[in-house]
Amino acid sequence: MNIVFKASPNIQEKMIKYYADKRKDKTPPYAVFQAVDADTIITLYESGKVMFQGISADIDANLWMEMEKKLNNRTIDIDSKDKKKDDKKDTEEKVFYNFSTVGSDEVGTGDYFGPIVVTASYVSKENISFLTDLGVRDSKKLTDDKIMKIAPELIKNIPYVTLILDNDKYNSNYSTELNMNKIKAILHNKALVSLLKKDNYDYEKIVIDQFVYPKKYFEHIYGAKEKIIKIHFVTKAEDKCLSVAASSIISRYTFLLKMQELEKEIKMEIPKGAGPKVDEVGVEIVKKYGLSKLNHIAKLNFKNTEKIKSILDN
Repeated sequence: MNIVFKASPNIQEKMIKYYADKRKDKTPPYAVFQAVDADTIITLYESGKVMFQGISADIDANLWMEMEKKLNNRTIDIDSKDKKKDDKKDTEEKVFYNFSTVGSDEVGTGDYFGPIVVTASYVSKENISFLTDLGVRDSKKLTDDKIMKIAPELIKNIPYVTLILDNDKYNSNYSTELNMNKIKAILHNKALVSLLKKDNYDYEKIVIDQFVYPKKYFEHIYGAKEKIIKIHFVTKAEDKCLSVAASSIISRYTFLLKMQELEKEIKMEIPKGAGPKVDEVGVEIVKKYGLSKLNHIAKLNFKNTEKIKSILDN
């Protein structure tokens, strides 16, 4: 992946200082410096243009684009066509099964009823065979019964952090400014920060199942006091990274337990997803408990809410 943009003079000065001890001995023609930071090559040219090359180019570039926005009120826009092409190629090449990784994943974002659950977990190389033997894979490819058996073993054996956003908090905070993707980004960042504070884990990669482009993700967490920056964003990461797969299972397990609690509370079976059956049950819940009950057990911004109201009005 290659990312190029023109840096402001004050940002160029900060780059020169920041990469001082990472510079290569040989400098390309017309370059102020060329440095290597982890798996990214950074070249600052006399024209002010800076080029980031490598697997984590978007992550390193985002650090400086964020600084441009903060210090200079300047938004850097990268060519979306080139970026999509590079992101696709980058994603296809990433397979993390043989690495010690930290990974995060979420469930509940497509379900009308129930909370949003995000989990971050750490899987060391030593635990890879244990997870493989356990049958760890993407939670969407496992039955709920299998998840109920696997998840307790994961919880006992690997470090993890799970965050739960209940429906009351979701409904009180959701807005056009704080939409689903921003909520997910904030929760992923919080889960990763919390996990990495627990111990000094010897991880090689941090992986998130990609739901937005990296640039947008970092925009979403711009206001966070603490941020995890060195992240690999991978589509279908549950199939490529064991820590993401483990996180998806623990998240699903937690979600299922919360759904069981809601079912006991309203003495009714609650369907998952957001299909017609959800509308039918929603109508029954409102008839039995009133419309205000949905605020406690459902995500009101979903179209199901209007469908439920429409059915009740007819």
